[in-house]
Amino acid sequence: MAFLSKTTAIAELRDRIADLEGNATLVRKALAFGIPEIDSRLPNGGLSLGGLHEIAGGGNGAIDGSASAHFAAGIAARTRGKVLWCVTRQDLFAPALEQAGLAADRVVYVEAGDDKTLLACMEEGLRHGGLGAVVGEIARLSMTASRRLQLAAEDTGTIGIALRRWRRQAEAMDFGQPTAALTRWRVSALPSRPLPVPGVGRARWLVELIRARAGESLDIEVEACDGSGHLGLPAELADRSAAAGGWRHSAAS
Repeated sequence: MAFLSKTTAIAELRDRIADLEGNATLVRKALAFGIPEIDSRLPNGGLSLGGLHEIAGGGNGAIDGSASAHFAAGIAARTRGKVLWCVTRQDLFAPALEQAGLAADRVVYVEAGDDKTLLACMEEGLRHGGLGAVVGEIARLSMTASRRLQLAAEDTGTIGIALRRWRRQAEAMDFGQPTAALTRWRVSALPSRPLPVPGVGRARWLVELIRARAGESLDIEVEACDGSGHLGLPAELADRSAAAGGWRHSAAS
């Protein structure tokens, strides 16, 4: 009887699990954030395309809600093709999305009457296969609904983003319940860095990666998306990271 090495056994076990999940032949491409501290915590070095991802504000207020929407817009901005953005209320400010790199002529807006209709629109958009991203502002997301969205995203390779928004505090309790999303994020607004002259500096966020399938959790302070949809690392954190990298390089020499 032949015995498998530990590495081979683990690889085969992963293949069997993937087969049971129905995606054994799926090779997911990743959309990197360009920040090693984030990308290193995600499988394949970035946010998996062809998958569903959840994003919510750190609190129930409009400020954190705006930060989470900008975070989603930055992700969508870095994909190719049109972006389908599904809403149930008319309070989305298109010029703000453009500040995060998502140009107005790339976005197709759909106003749904309720969450059920919105989920159907998201699924249809994901199954279309010709879109760069599909974003849906949704209050509740069940395992069944999220599984349908995840499967639709897998079939076409389109990234799906469930942007969690709540009208009532009771609805916020739904965030954290099990879903089929590959990652779950929480974004909170922080004070911007003081400038040497009067004015407002680049917005800062606390980004928390609460859950990542086959990845690791993380919380990190970043600068908000720029005009190309990319996050920034605050100067003091970037300097600290560079210093650590230099130390590791010297130690390895």
